[in-house]
Amino acid sequence: MVRAQILRWGAAAVIFTALPGVSCFGTGNPGPPKFDRDHAFGYLERQVSFGPRVPGTEAHEKTADWLVSVLRDYTSQVTVQPFNGTFGGTEASMKNILASFYPGTMKRVLLCAHWDSRHHADRDPDPAHHDMPVPGANDGASGVAVLLEIAGCLAGQEPPVGVDIVLFDGEDGGRYRDDASWLLGSRHFASVMPQNFRPEYALLLDMVGDSDLVLSSDFSSIKSAPRVWERIVRHCKALHIPIDSEPVGILDDHVPLIGRGIPSVDIIDFTYLFWHTVSDTPDKCSPESLGKIGELVLRLLYEER
Repeated sequence: MVRAQILRWGAAAVIFTALPGVSCFGTGNPGPPKFDRDHAFGYLERQVSFGPRVPGTEAHEKTADWLVSVLRDYTSQVTVQPFNGTFGGTEASMKNILASFYPGTMKRVLLCAHWDSRHHADRDPDPAHHDMPVPGANDGASGVAVLLEIAGCLAGQEPPVGVDIVLFDGEDGGRYRDDASWLLGSRHFASVMPQNFRPEYALLLDMVGDSDLVLSSDFSSIKSAPRVWERIVRHCKALHIPIDSEPVGILDDHVPLIGRGIPSVDIIDFTYLFWHTVSDTPDKCSPESLGKIGELVLRLLYEER
């Protein structure tokens, strides 16, 4: 995931240039397209294969080029939003990657994930690993993998809403207990977001590939978007996705969006044992978990009215 920080009861809290009940799906709505979990897992593995996606590195640049190319296979509305900031104590050039689907549709939903990975494994149980970068299979690549696969679904079957996807950079380079040093991409995105960009809500996917998937209940998400959260809980029950019932506060990329007035939910499993360690590798993730999250998001999108 991005750098999400658990703060028990603490949560404080695109720019898209192209903007303008009884059953899940009613008569005339064909329901969501099929989500290919194995194809999504291939997207996860490909990201990790470039190496740790730390801003300023060759792996970061190669991954960015690849992400843009994949999204352009599904929509012509792909843009790169560059910005500069301090990542891991070093000045770096970063970029958010934006893709828009059905830009003429007024009612819209925003889907997000972060694509960078942490510059050092400071939570690794072995101190010898603390200066090594994090592979970021679950923390970063999992949410992006789900969104890339969803992009293909959107291209193949138009949903009842327009959808914008933003892949945030610079989420994971912060210092603990220094909230302003995290979430650089989403903070930049929120700061330049035009006033007329008003999606119905945003979904942030972070650390959703854990083989032992249990979603966290984020206090700020529930407060910001209670109706969306209720729908998520309903679908999770049908999809057999467990949710931790005790709310916690999580600082993540949804927080700057909430600050700009967008109801936002962080879909995240923050109980991941390998967070910010060198062991955050694809073998700790599973296609099944990606498939469940992908189906959850597609159900939310395609049941919209």
